[in-house]
Amino acid sequence: MAEKKVSLPAKLINGGVAGLVGVTCVFPIDLAKTRLQNQQGARVYSGMLDCLTKTIKMEGYFGMYRGAAVNLTLVTPEKAIKLAANDVFRQKLSKDGKLPLWGEILAGCGAGTCQVVVTTPMEMLKIQLQDAGRLAAQRTVAASASASAAGPTPSLVASPAAQPGTNAPPRSSATRITLELLKTRGLRGLYKGAGATLMRDVPFSMIYFPLFANLNAVGRTEERHSNPQERAPFLQSFVAGCTAGSVAAVAVTPLDVIKTRLQTLQKGEGEDSYKGIIDCAQRILKREGPAAFLKGATCRALVIAPLFGIAQGVYFLGIGEHMLGLLG
Repeated sequence: MAEKKVSLPAKLINGGVAGLVGVTCVFPIDLAKTRLQNQQGARVYSGMLDCLTKTIKMEGYFGMYRGAAVNLTLVTPEKAIKLAANDVFRQKLSKDGKLPLWGEILAGCGAGTCQVVVTTPMEMLKIQLQDAGRLAAQRTVAASASASAAGPTPSLVASPAAQPGTNAPPRSSATRITLELLKTRGLRGLYKGAGATLMRDVPFSMIYFPLFANLNAVGRTEERHSNPQERAPFLQSFVAGCTAGSVAAVAVTPLDVIKTRLQTLQKGEGEDSYKGIIDCAQRILKREGPAAFLKGATCRALVIAPLFGIAQGVYFLGIGEHMLGLLG
């Protein structure tokens, strides 16, 4: 029986909807990941749960969603480009309905390269907004230490009389940061860390897409390389997406740490600034040790697994096709 061809507009809609749903679900964990990765020296947070707890107490519940507007705005084109590009490359590299492993890896490489156009400025803006709360908390800790000899030690935990969010850091906005970057650094300012982003996203896609395709084909060996996503049930696509996403996310965590450090514009007291990828890697290794390259690895797995599980599930449920059908 002939395969049902999915149109490019439908793929873009599927990727966009999947991105919106996924980001809404996991953004607080992504915020914790960014703050944990940026910690140097003084430890404001001991782990993911501690970070989220202190964020709520200092900034209120919606403090966990700082920077979410940027992601929700740009994740649609980002995920749409990533999923659609991988699909297009797979179709182009297939011969007689079969795609060898090298073709799967090459298609993932192409998809990761294409998405960097949107990912880099999105991550650049998101990181500044996410990390503002950590910098404010760090200043509170420093003030507590300096005042400890003069009286009771202040705490990161809001006092009983205080309401959540009263200690929140001054609010900035993606628009303000964008205008400031364009004014002071030009378009290159928005693309700071593009090389590190490429180094992270290309290997991620090279691992993720082939692994997903093969997990998604389990139980259907005879159809393994003939566009298996057309036949996979929802649950299998979801589990395959979660598993492949977790493996790929943890594998490239060291590159994500470097990217996050490079893209963070404001540093806390005593924190390093970096000249480039190699300088960043050397300084982290010398000052913080090899373990620093795995900061936020658990958070990344908890973010990427459901994010791509949801993405693949929505993508293969064919929401885009249904929407186009209603419009057409």
